Amino acid sequence: MDKTMRASHILVNSEVIANQVYDNASPLNFGNLAQAWSQCPSKARGGDLGDFGVGAMVKPFEEAVVATPIGSINRPIKTDFGWHVIYRTG
Repeated sequence: MDKTMRASHILVNSEVIANQVYDNASPLNFGNLAQAWSQCPSKARGGDLGDFGVGAMVKPFEEAVVATPIGSINRPIKTDFGWHVIYRTG
């Protein structure tokens, strides 16, 4: 079964910053926060990672996206890349 997802994220290097970003994030300002805070090149697109399928992202990130309802922002999660605040957009 091919399951395509879409998400934006903000990648930072500490849990403290991730929680501060999460506390201030909403669907309306997520792109602006990504441009201001994210350490990922996707920040230029407001954190948008585009469409991706199962297995395209590291496991903890993918699991968080799957568990997040479309239109919602998850609590920060940690991967080998750092701390992510994820906004599931599709």
